[in-house]
Amino acid sequence: MNESTFTAECACERLDIYISEKLGITRSAVKKLIDGGNVTLNGKAPKSSAAVKTGDVVHTNIPDPVVPDLTPEDIPIRIVYEDDDIAVIDKPQGLTVHAGNGNLSGTLVNALLYRLKNLSSIGGVIRPGIVHRIDKDTSGLLVVAKNDAAHLSLSKQLQDKTCAREYYALCEGLFRDKRGTVDTFIGRHPTDRVKMAVVSEEKGRRAVTHYEVVKLFSKGYTFVKFSLETGRTHQIRVHCAHLGHPIVGDPVYGYKKQKFNLNGQLLHAFRLSLDHPRTGERMTFESPLPDYFEKVLETLKRSGEL
Repeated sequence: MNESTFTAECACERLDIYISEKLGITRSAVKKLIDGGNVTLNGKAPKSSAAVKTGDVVHTNIPDPVVPDLTPEDIPIRIVYEDDDIAVIDKPQGLTVHAGNGNLSGTLVNALLYRLKNLSSIGGVIRPGIVHRIDKDTSGLLVVAKNDAAHLSLSKQLQDKTCAREYYALCEGLFRDKRGTVDTFIGRHPTDRVKMAVVSEEKGRRAVTHYEVVKLFSKGYTFVKFSLETGRTHQIRVHCAHLGHPIVGDPVYGYKKQKFNLNGQLLHAFRLSLDHPRTGERMTFESPLPDYFEKVLETLKRSGEL
């Protein structure tokens, strides 16, 4: 429990603005405190819009964070490789990697807790073993750390760009260049907080994606291989949209009207290369395209390739 009491030295038009500036938290976080009965103004329960006058006494009480209790769940997952230090998982489309936004069940972490004896603790109780992640509706490979030493090694490999991650995607439209690199800054979308976007250097973090065209289809689609130099949230999806070629089936960055019956974007992490944390051995893992992805490609092949 973290309690604070302030005596206003000057007037402020809104209580939520006053508390936000005093505590250094967002106004939405302040509203939750007020709605939860954790703020008083001169000893009374106030509204967020209440005016603060000079000499007013504002008391805030920030409750201790609730540590969630994650339950092991018998969720089918494909373990490509496992030893005492790491496990490589082939994640299916539709499975969220870890809990968040109040969702504490039905995730890859719940499945890992059920199937693996040990997971690293560095990611905390919400993300045990999770070194990197892929989006819920993206399929494919990711590595899990079973102890803290392995976690630190894998994290350093990601930071040093020695852990290689390659993806296949089907994109809208025809790419003009056979290969290229997208080098931008990615941050939160300025008006839609659910989305990420290409932004200025001051508002984002550098994101670098390399691409190579695999096939062009006469129906107006491009099958592309991507490799990540950085790993920002939604990076490939944002970069594809930025190029004017959103990923087919992407419900956030893609076209609203879809010609295929899909449950998410056609983006698959097909290859993962890393140095084993204990032995240093270079290891490469591959995952075949999911059936629903292959089915779309076969349909396009029948219509003709360019």
